[in-house]
Amino acid sequence: MRLPIRLLVPVVLAAGPLLTGCGSEPRPGAVPEAPASVAKPSDAAPSGAPAAAASLGGPGTACPLPVSFSLAKEWRPKAIEDPEDPEFAALTRQGPAFARCEVDAKPAGHVGFLRVWTARKGPARAALEGFVAADGKASGASYRETTAGALPAVEVTYTVRSEVLGEDKEERAFAVATPEGAVVVHLGGMDTGEHRAMLPS
Repeated sequence: MRLPIRLLVPVVLAAGPLLTGCGSEPRPGAVPEAPASVAKPSDAAPSGAPAAAASLGGPGTACPLPVSFSLAKEWRPKAIEDPEDPEFAALTRQGPAFARCEVDAKPAGHVGFLRVWTARKGPARAALEGFVAADGKASGASYRETTAGALPAVEVTYTVRSEVLGEDKEERAFAVATPEGAVVVHLGGMDTGEHRAMLPS
């Protein structure tokens, strides 16, 4: 059963999306939300968030993923080919996670990317902690347990040292567990200003 779940993490709220996990069972007493296909735009996006333009992750979308969610208008997704090829591990692997999709925000006027990673089966928090720990320039990680609709989720805010800028820049990520493994969604940005500009006002 596909359960629509609305994420309360900053990264996804920037797109005003509905994230759907495949094969997930609801918590006892949880009430599933309406599918994205019948949700009105005013219901799907928080006030001040950009209108969603397309879905990502489902059948026929740019990137096949264990989850699906909507993208902000003009954000451009592209699947990452063969991310588990050892030859490209330095670019496509971070800790336990492999990059599966890259969403370019430049067409929408932002200098940054939303990247979706998948990891082997296991707790979402372990995948997220391993992802952040594998970035040798990351520091000050602050984790928070939350929920994404009927599913548990973990989000993190941290800083990464930019050698080019000579300063720390803010980044965020969140993770959910699915029957196919954990999914990590990461939002970077050229600098902290660009990063925050991609978040909801």
